[in-house]
Amino acid sequence: MTPSRPPFDPELEPVVLAYSRLFPRLGPDTLTQLRALTSEGVPGQEPMDYTVGGSVVVEDLAIVRPDGTELVVTVLRPRDAPPDLLGILHVHGGGMVMGTRMFGVDTYLPYVVEGHAVIVTVEYRLAPEHPDPAPVEDCYAALTWMGKAAGDLGVDGSRLMVVGASAGGGLAAGAVLMARDRGFPAVSHQILDCPMLDDRLQTHSSRMLDNDGPWDQHDNIFGWNALLGERRGGRDVSYYAAPARAEELSGLPRTYLSCGSVDSFRDEVLDFALKLSQAGVLVDLHIWGGAFHGFDLAAQNTAVAQASMRTRDEFVRRIIRE
Repeated sequence: MTPSRPPFDPELEPVVLAYSRLFPRLGPDTLTQLRALTSEGVPGQEPMDYTVGGSVVVEDLAIVRPDGTELVVTVLRPRDAPPDLLGILHVHGGGMVMGTRMFGVDTYLPYVVEGHAVIVTVEYRLAPEHPDPAPVEDCYAALTWMGKAAGDLGVDGSRLMVVGASAGGGLAAGAVLMARDRGFPAVSHQILDCPMLDDRLQTHSSRMLDNDGPWDQHDNIFGWNALLGERRGGRDVSYYAAPARAEELSGLPRTYLSCGSVDSFRDEVLDFALKLSQAGVLVDLHIWGGAFHGFDLAAQNTAVAQASMRTRDEFVRRIIRE
């Protein structure tokens, strides 16, 4: 029996219905189609101008992984900006199996346009072709490179923030745990929006959606199986892959956590926030009533999405002013 769930916000209900018509259920037969949608955008929609009329310098770079292979990142920095800006490592979402490095980066682009930040966004390898630990190790490699290159990037090395949504939030959290454990670089803040944290799928919210909302239990199982294979839910899963498994969370940076109340990840986000707080970490937690997974990207004009985006923006601007 599927557990009960809260109702969707009335403004979001039409979006949920449209989502089910536009996007097929995630699976082996639809993965190629869904990858195309997340990489190429919606047909008929104008492509994003990441230079914002020339005010942003956009540079694709190939950095070197520890094994000598190349990893592509894109750097977005203000034109003619002062040094010592906030550094933002962006990790895109996509359920561990889809998406590209530019997917969702526009969330943080205004801070570059205004001359406050430099963004590095990473093209991490995707499952199932590249299972764990490849995705999180790629994110950590980009974070390490960013820490070492901070001066050249115009970034204040003491102000490195890691951000991600959905799978990107889980990978961001894993990379920050790696940075803590491996001693470099020092991360000052992390923003985890509706993060994918727990492969065990034992919470109430992980089972409450059954083909009646974005990223339901079937999508979740597919994403985790792609990343972990037969290890999913077993003992042999690193907390870098599934940060909800981490027992020791002390020493982590101030963390912003946000999730909808009708999101499969709701309970693992609540649990993670509690464990962080009990470990002495500063936590800013926001649960948005009636909101589904990814609502602030899919329904930006609704009141609840506007509130979410405004709250996150205020958090970033406090960091900029520090």
